[in-house]
Amino acid sequence: MRTALTQVDAHFALLVCQPAPLAFDARGIPGLPDRILPLDQLRDLLVAGVPTPAKDAVWRQLAIAARGWGPAWVVGAVGVAAPGLTRMAARLSHGLPGQVEDIDSEILAGFLHALRTEDIDRPRLWLRLCWAAWRAGHAARKVDHAAELPAELPTGGATPRRPYGHPDLILGRAVAAGVITAAQAELIGATRLGDVLVEQIAAEHGVPASAIRMRRKRAERSLVRALAHGDLSGRR
Repeated sequence: MRTALTQVDAHFALLVCQPAPLAFDARGIPGLPDRILPLDQLRDLLVAGVPTPAKDAVWRQLAIAARGWGPAWVVGAVGVAAPGLTRMAARLSHGLPGQVEDIDSEILAGFLHALRTEDIDRPRLWLRLCWAAWRAGHAARKVDHAAELPAELPTGGATPRRPYGHPDLILGRAVAAGVITAAQAELIGATRLGDVLVEQIAAEHGVPASAIRMRRKRAERSLVRALAHGDLSGRR
């Protein structure tokens, strides 16, 4: 099954490919090799176990990178966390096969929100990130699937808009015809055609990822109906 966490892991694998993997400067951190480490090697070391001060130093630097060094470092940080988050998701979704995707998604959204907002100067940063992810995943076990993201909430401000072309041209025509709103088109474009995860948008705005998926699904259904009737020229 393809879930939010497996999707991140696939992106992470691309980031650490040779010959130029995304790498972490571990020099000067006691308990780690005194060199620059590809992120997959750093992840392996953390999984094997390192002293708590070293783990705190690593996650402090990863949080700084995720906040200021671009989207690749967001994916990189989550990729390093993925083994722990995956184990957490397995525990929370045990016996709930129909909720695996939602739980994975909310764990990731909770982790991303904490990665961006937690005080990095306090100790035990990794544990606080994990606790935020656990709370979000646990809440997803009883989420109201009828919830929908409010229409006025902006969704794509963190992502540059792509020039309209194919298939963006279709989204532009759908907006002009009143089939979907500009915000819905931006949401579809950012998450379907771009590199933005639904969970990133959810974390930015403090809403469940399932609510954003619901809004995207409804917009896509409207778009498919309009395309099926060959009509992007007038309002619904």
